[in-house]
Amino acid sequence: MKMKEAAKQLNTTPRTIRFYEEKGLLTLEKGANDYRYFKEEDLWRLQTILSLRELGMGTDRIKEALTEASPIHTYLNMQRSALYGEWLQLKDTIHTIETMLQKEEAQLSEEDLFYLANRLKGRKELRDKWEDEWNFNEQAKKYDLMIKTTGYRFNVHEGYDEALERVKVLADVSETCVGLDIGIGTGNLAEKFIHQGNKMIGVDQSEEMLKVCKEKHSEIDLRHGHFLALPVMDKGVDFIVSSYALHHLPDEKKITAFQEMERVLKPGGIIVIADLMFTDQKEREKTLADFAKEGNQEAIAAIEDEYYGNRRVLVEWLEVNGFSVRTEKINRILHVLKIQKSI
Repeated sequence: MKMKEAAKQLNTTPRTIRFYEEKGLLTLEKGANDYRYFKEEDLWRLQTILSLRELGMGTDRIKEALTEASPIHTYLNMQRSALYGEWLQLKDTIHTIETMLQKEEAQLSEEDLFYLANRLKGRKELRDKWEDEWNFNEQAKKYDLMIKTTGYRFNVHEGYDEALERVKVLADVSETCVGLDIGIGTGNLAEKFIHQGNKMIGVDQSEEMLKVCKEKHSEIDLRHGHFLALPVMDKGVDFIVSSYALHHLPDEKKITAFQEMERVLKPGGIIVIADLMFTDQKEREKTLADFAKEGNQEAIAAIEDEYYGNRRVLVEWLEVNGFSVRTEKINRILHVLKIQKSI
């Protein structure tokens, strides 16, 4: 297909297409008289570029997001993820404005105006500034081999198999329930639910992790996204699980993640999380002090590199907001939380 035909089919202009080509977002075959020709995958790529630009994403970010050999499914997944982010922002805006409208006109003040502006900006920045600080795309192909439960002076995966099994047991769901695994990685936790007949949705911010997971478990509905912008409709799942993922968020963002989980969870649904955390700040300080006395800098560096949670802070927020919480401690850094909200 020639450029003019492609532009007409996708409701854009040849000039726009040439702009994206100059920016390195498109690489088209050239024929006689320097005419550009579109293959099917070029059309899908251009459609994704147009969609992401429509949602306000800059060309540099789009170029980073797109890989040269992305399959069609990946393009669609990216568009869905971006659209969910836009939809969530619109929901936040409408909810905040409705809250303001419930006040009497005479009671509205400049402080309300500033609150509205700051709240909307803050929530948007939380979603938009999600970053993979640990480069999971590079880890994906060897991730399962990296999960060793012995052989390290400080082993973050000690108790890994036990923790995943406890998540399954504590979830205690029937085979008809639809589940969501956040930070699914290569699918080791979701696999336990697939084997008992559950339909599973898997969300991860790493495209390479999703590819590996798809190779292992083609039956899982895999979606690009993260804790702060889940590509799932409101009240869309019966239960949520997650393992070794929440500690990549600071505690204040963990709270936002729980709010997002509540949005997609059906009333009475279950959340079960296995993650790296401490009982409270006092325990964290004692553990770091003990490692310092042992001269175990490897352990200290691993803990300080990520955001091991403060269990007390998380449980207090959950209970104040109407959740019941059951906690279990697998070892000094690994905990399991079972969380449920009343119908």
